[in-house]
Amino acid sequence: MTQLAFRERLALEALCRRIVPAAFHSGADLVGLAAQVDARLQAGDPELRRRFAAILRIIDHPLAGLLFLGQPRRFSSLRPLDQDACLSGWSTSRIPLRRTMFQALRRLILSTYYALPATHEAIGYAGAFYRRDAIVPWEGPLDGQSSDAEPIARATGTGEEVPLPRTGRFPKWVDFGRPSGRVTHGHELPYDTRLIAEACVIGSGPGGSVAAARLAESGLDVVMLEEGGHYSGDGFTESEAEMMPALYADAGMRATDDLSVHLLQGRTLGGGSTVNWLVMLRTPDWVLEEWASEHAAEGMSASDLSPIFERIERETHTRPVPDDAHSPNNRIILDGASALGWQARVASINAKGCVRSGFCGLGCRYGAKQGALATYIPSALRGGARIFSDVRVDRLEIVGRAGKAGGHPLKRVHATVLDRHTSRPRGRLTVDAPIVVLAGGAVGTPTLLQRSGMGGGGVGDYLRLHPTTTVIGIHDREIYGAGGIPLSVVCDHFARGDGSGYGFWIECPPMHPGLASVAISGFGESHREMMIRFPRLGALIVLVRDGADRGHSSGRVWVDRSDRVRIRYRPSDQDLARVREGIIAAARLQLAAGAREVVTLHTPPRAIRGESDLSSIATADCSPNRLGLFSAHVNGTCRIGTDPRTSGCTPDGQRHGVRGLYVADGSLLPTALGVNPQETIMAVASVVASRIIAK
Repeated sequence: MTQLAFRERLALEALCRRIVPAAFHSGADLVGLAAQVDARLQAGDPELRRRFAAILRIIDHPLAGLLFLGQPRRFSSLRPLDQDACLSGWSTSRIPLRRTMFQALRRLILSTYYALPATHEAIGYAGAFYRRDAIVPWEGPLDGQSSDAEPIARATGTGEEVPLPRTGRFPKWVDFGRPSGRVTHGHELPYDTRLIAEACVIGSGPGGSVAAARLAESGLDVVMLEEGGHYSGDGFTESEAEMMPALYADAGMRATDDLSVHLLQGRTLGGGSTVNWLVMLRTPDWVLEEWASEHAAEGMSASDLSPIFERIERETHTRPVPDDAHSPNNRIILDGASALGWQARVASINAKGCVRSGFCGLGCRYGAKQGALATYIPSALRGGARIFSDVRVDRLEIVGRAGKAGGHPLKRVHATVLDRHTSRPRGRLTVDAPIVVLAGGAVGTPTLLQRSGMGGGGVGDYLRLHPTTTVIGIHDREIYGAGGIPLSVVCDHFARGDGSGYGFWIECPPMHPGLASVAISGFGESHREMMIRFPRLGALIVLVRDGADRGHSSGRVWVDRSDRVRIRYRPSDQDLARVREGIIAAARLQLAAGAREVVTLHTPPRAIRGESDLSSIATADCSPNRLGLFSAHVNGTCRIGTDPRTSGCTPDGQRHGVRGLYVADGSLLPTALGVNPQETIMAVASVVASRIIAK
């Protein structure tokens, strides 16, 4: 991949100087920021790189200067003050495309800069946990007697002293069993590999891993394919700069077409279960009632799913977080809710021997997270499954009939073997199987169906995201949100909304510099002032159960004529009203817990110092790229239902009109959940697998 052209590079360097002036003290580029950004673009999706190059050309065109300043001059040749005026104008422009371009460049430059280790000391970020001692009490093993009833590592009761982990090997007190098989990496495959199986599972996240394990345990010959790489132990370096591109879709830069919603989806063995924040929540009863009454869901009532949830919680060692393990960030919710008389509850997490490193979103180096890597993938391997990483499935083809597995038509899975470091093709792989289970997520599953000529109807529609925003509190005490269990408390006081079942809830995110820098609004010196306060920033996230107008599709995923994946999403007016209500509630929690100032992600941000300031949120602009939104809960797009025009699958999880082709991931969910989806996806995948086995 060639580097950016000369004029594009000039524009990028000028933008870097204004967005992160701290990188250019005394005029020198102290960390080679423009080169770092260029290298990140080269390592990512070629289409994404072309889009960024086009934005740079537009911004540095003399016409841009004429439009914004009345001078036909290139951005790179303007005075710094004029460059700042241009950026401010783009950030609040009435033209959505200008806001999109501004946010694209701002997020790319900030996240690249603050992920670099050279930037961390100045903002008080301690970096990788395995390289150092604990610096705050909410990091590391706890004192006391260890117990299987807890997910936390404690220093006594194990028969030996528990040192802080440094090697990346699994702690001795963690025993989750060893698989009899192994995962085959893409580079270990010959150029052209052909396989035959009874079932092929595409994707290895919470849905795919459970489906593969259940099918393999039943005696079926299973092949599982994962586009991402296989990382574990020392492979998780606790570096944002290294792990975000390695573990997340689109190198961590996936977003809706207009960049108004940043999407965080795992792209690695174990999928989202490898990079999520541990929390396990059951599907609310009122959601399951909706599924039964409006989507003909069978076998998914609260009573039906209760034993399945119990089994999953046993298998994943899901346990409530003990009171002495909460970080100050999570105690903002506990203390604030107590002061306000609101409902907040301790969450359960899927961990065993957790050392509270705080790096759950970058993969668990210590083997404590009981996601797919530690549970269902080993189970699938013990059942004889063959698992391949670094393999991207391109399309499916129906090639005939098979004599086994109920006489389902034989399907051929066409895949490309990828070079892990460049994502370039290095071989081909095909799998022939009568049963295929799609578990590529709410983006990967519908686009694979569309590329295979099996889309249409409701495939790609009804994207649900739990639109999420952050409310940041500036405290006078140390919070250090990068350490400790990221998410151990949930405030669900407003989850039922007005009684409709559509409301919002409040959680805590981990605070590492790369993602935090993107979340914080603005650029230049004002942004830097917030980052320097990093150790005293407390962050709460507001998540909205979207889709109250259940007949309306707020978002869509599809493949365009140039084979590019497109994602569009626009929250409804009802959803945005709940976002505003959630911001107000989160601000109240922050103030009640002692924050001296609360800052929103609006552009420009709203500063709240007391109750009288809250009214400004009700009138703040929430149009695309005027309020920072993101989502780690990407669901819908192939939902179950009886009408093929508005759903992708039958109530048993089978693609309408294609026997033996099933879906077992978040795209299958007929509505947004109103809770974090991992446990629900695992349960639904169990149901789908049981129906495949029964047939």
